[in-house]
Amino acid sequence: MMATSKIALVTGGSRGLGRDMALNLAKKGIDVVLTYHSNKEEADKVVSQIEEAGQKAAAFQLDTGNISSFDGFIKQVTEHLEEKTGSTNFDFLINNAGTALYAPFAETTEEQFDTALNIHYKGVFFLTQKSLPYLNDGGRIINISSGLARFSFPGSSAYGSMKGAVEVLTRYLAKELGPRRIAANVVAPGAIETDFGGGRTRDNKEINAQIASLTALGRVGLPTDIGGVVAFLCTEEAGWINGQRIEVSGGMNM
Repeated sequence: MMATSKIALVTGGSRGLGRDMALNLAKKGIDVVLTYHSNKEEADKVVSQIEEAGQKAAAFQLDTGNISSFDGFIKQVTEHLEEKTGSTNFDFLINNAGTALYAPFAETTEEQFDTALNIHYKGVFFLTQKSLPYLNDGGRIINISSGLARFSFPGSSAYGSMKGAVEVLTRYLAKELGPRRIAANVVAPGAIETDFGGGRTRDNKEINAQIASLTALGRVGLPTDIGGVVAFLCTEEAGWINGQRIEVSGGMNM
């Protein structure tokens, strides 16, 4: 990685929304370190695409729900950066990795809840905390939430409320990291056609049509609707946006 380029760390960057974020960051001239949970092959493809676009990239395995692995992960990443750039530091942290949990409130088990909590809230909290010593002053933190933190669909009580917690956390990050000129914002996608949650928004025609009918712009979102917004928040032009929730949903449930 060239020391002249800024560097973004994107969790869950091997597929779906994270992949589109990583590719859009590269288009802005930003180098990318991305994480993948299990699919190294897909992650390597994204790395190749970023390199073809003229930026540097690397992929590391990370389970964002396994908080005890974070120290080792941060060590791996910072050693890689030091070797490639002469510095352990990076500029942008994008907390994107996530899994779906669809279960009625009355039937959500403690095990399901704890697994989701570790990935969607505790993991975000502590990965961000452990990244702080290596995040350059003037950098950015972007946390990925969901439209489900604003409106309610039955079956997403645990997931939606954890995303709500991330939104509150982001405002605290913006406040407490202000002295270091680090801005923190939330991007909240609406329903998107990806393999998320088994691909149900993409593959279930009834769900797809229902969401399109609830959306002012009349269709379901695509991964390509989200990545450019995240990349924009890492530009100089977005430097005065701080502590904000930007919903990217085409106008769902207006």
